[in-house]
Amino acid sequence: MTGTDVRNETGGSGPSGYAAARLRLLTEGARSGPPRRTALAELTDDWLAGLFTAAAHGLAGVSLVAVGGYGRGELSPRSDLDLLLLHDGSDPGTVAVLADRLWYPVWDLGLALDHSVRTPAEARRTAAEDLKVQLGLLDARHLAGDPGVTAALRTTVLADWRNAAPKRLPELQELCADRAERQGELQYLLEPDLKEARGGLRDATALRAVAASWLADAPREGLADARRRLLDVRDALHLATGRATDRLALQEQDQVAAELDLLDADILLRQVYEAARVISYASDVTWREVGRVLRSRAVRPRLRAMLGGGKPVAERSPLAEGVVEQDGEAVLARAARPERDPVLPLRAAAAAAQAGLPLSLHAVRRMAATAGALPTPWPAEAREQLVTLLGSGRPTVDVWEALEAEGLVSRLLPDWERVRCRPQRNAVHLWTVDRHLIETAVRASALTRHVSRPDLLLVAALLHDIGKGWPGDHSVAGEIIAKDVAARIGFDRTDVAVISTLVRHHLLLIETATRRDLDDPATVRSVAETVGTQSTLELLHALTEADALATGPAAWSSWRGSLVADLVRRARAVLAGDAPEEPEPAAVTAEQERLAIEAFRTRGPVLALRAQAEPVPEGEPSGGPEPLGVELLIAVPARPAVLPAVAGVLAVHRLTVRTAELRALRLPDDVGDVDDVDEGAVLLLNWRVAAEYGSLPQAARLRADLVRALDGSLDIAGRLAERDAAYPHRRGRAAPPPRVTVAPAASHHATVIEVRAQDAPGLLHRIGMALEKAAVRVRSMHVSTLGSNAVDAFYVTTGTGAALPDEDAASLARVLEETLRG
Repeated sequence: MTGTDVRNETGGSGPSGYAAARLRLLTEGARSGPPRRTALAELTDDWLAGLFTAAAHGLAGVSLVAVGGYGRGELSPRSDLDLLLLHDGSDPGTVAVLADRLWYPVWDLGLALDHSVRTPAEARRTAAEDLKVQLGLLDARHLAGDPGVTAALRTTVLADWRNAAPKRLPELQELCADRAERQGELQYLLEPDLKEARGGLRDATALRAVAASWLADAPREGLADARRRLLDVRDALHLATGRATDRLALQEQDQVAAELDLLDADILLRQVYEAARVISYASDVTWREVGRVLRSRAVRPRLRAMLGGGKPVAERSPLAEGVVEQDGEAVLARAARPERDPVLPLRAAAAAAQAGLPLSLHAVRRMAATAGALPTPWPAEAREQLVTLLGSGRPTVDVWEALEAEGLVSRLLPDWERVRCRPQRNAVHLWTVDRHLIETAVRASALTRHVSRPDLLLVAALLHDIGKGWPGDHSVAGEIIAKDVAARIGFDRTDVAVISTLVRHHLLLIETATRRDLDDPATVRSVAETVGTQSTLELLHALTEADALATGPAAWSSWRGSLVADLVRRARAVLAGDAPEEPEPAAVTAEQERLAIEAFRTRGPVLALRAQAEPVPEGEPSGGPEPLGVELLIAVPARPAVLPAVAGVLAVHRLTVRTAELRALRLPDDVGDVDDVDEGAVLLLNWRVAAEYGSLPQAARLRADLVRALDGSLDIAGRLAERDAAYPHRRGRAAPPPRVTVAPAASHHATVIEVRAQDAPGLLHRIGMALEKAAVRVRSMHVSTLGSNAVDAFYVTTGTGAALPDEDAASLARVLEETLRG
């Protein structure tokens, strides 16, 4: 039934007939959503056209125009009527009388009216001065009168908008940003404003305006449905409250849900959040595209002049294997093949987050459409890339949202779907469950220098509230889910147990510290027994702080932090035992002994490259082992500066060090003439390395550069600085500062220096140089890279082979930390 049909059934186009028809339309239970909005717009069109015809008496050069939301036909039950009376200026007095005859019937019915009377020139001039007026005119729709006047205005307004777009679109973007700052993000608010909050109806309208400029367009998938959902909720809100409101207040959410035939208010909010997320992501992508277009327009003439009129080629600089930076985004390399590289989505996401770049829409969609599924358990690289992504700080949020917008997160972690857009009806919480988990990982990334296993901290942060998608105690349910997820992504049994313990007891420290007597030994003993180990306690402490900070300002304070720290200190004392001794080195293999003997006899470095593979789980068919990287064995006669030389050569060749071990091997006396201990010693270095991108260098080339590094003819520092300067500066993230500590009583024979820092090319080279300058011997080292975090332990001694005095050890740690900070 159209608006005209309703009007005819209710007795004409007068105010009483329109009011009765309108009431009937709004109370019809069978019609809602877009059909009702369309019918209401048509009914209103017919009524206003009738008013205009009766009052205009054939007046020429005048038309009645719907603008704004009414122009789009988006009439909710209590929407304003946005009307423009357009005239040619030939008879202002008659037009004024006509306006009164139009506006007063609207007011008499109690309808809200936003009206204006202008000539086309006045309308254009006002639009040029007021962006909101111009946006309203973009949706101008003819209602009655002279259609030529309306058509001419539409044509000139669109032309003005497109001509002025380079100036007006940044103004519109700033308007959207200011509104978001005031109103917050619709997808996280418990009482959201459906129109004004970020991701709401205003932003959807702004995307239409961008499309009308012809400079850029929003990603269309899901956008119309998201807009329709928000309009449906607004309709139900107007009917439930009887008021023209856009704020979905808590006390009205159950009634609105019932109006929409939804089970409860949580389902209502989840649908609102999902719609807002689509609009917000589309806005982010669109405004990035607008910025890129405007920048290219500004730069292109200069580039063309420099290139002699040739077409400029967008610069592409590598970020990771299969991923490059182009035009301020992380995009796929031309040679990338997502269908053959299931780790690529995680690698691309990690590279983008580490560089502080958005992940391009085209790249995400291509990977979502073609990337194969990861095997179970995940290969080591996939796990490492996930940890790197989670440890990238604030940029993680935008990259994660890009993956989620195309369904990649739920594909990687199926349990994520239950917490996606799930509201938290607790005033303390700022975010939905899924965003809270990502926020916790962001907060945890700043605490990775305080734990020995940052990878376990970051994954536990991602999973700690995963049980909120299931009935019952979310910590209990979460423990089961976390155990399954951690095993699926490739952690061993010991690590799986730690992660599940952290998830099960993520509230233990804060609840005990704030609700129990810490002077009662039973309280502290209970916490220590539950946690089990000092390393798990260390992780739980960091997770507790990250969780609270990600919840909201009311969840954490210096007082709460001091209580938790006190509890941790007491529990650590209970758990304290003899500190672990230096790990016993594995027995020397035949190959290591062969290399050591050859290095001793040739008085130079000898190396071997050997591919490493991930073992196939027992009972599973072997389809070929997953490559983990390359094992690099190096034997060098004992001499100064071996560590920085080897580390520097690897950095120059763009080899990422995953793990590394150094040990001194004393050769048997029968190998050759050995006059003292040092002459018979060979340093064995066992590294696991991977190319940042591209293929691995040849062993002969590595050895040649290592010889040059040891004799001082290869300027490693200069090569690294030159390479760094060749790439454009990326904003990236502000990584936590490095932390260097002395492990107390960790060894009876050496001083243990622990370094926790952001992994970066040349990091081990810088550490090795600092240790050389300090004139200490590196007896052994144990290096590991967990995601983007380097966690290294160096067992150092004096020149005579003794542990460093306490004062010297503390001074070395300070100097090394200052070196890495600089």
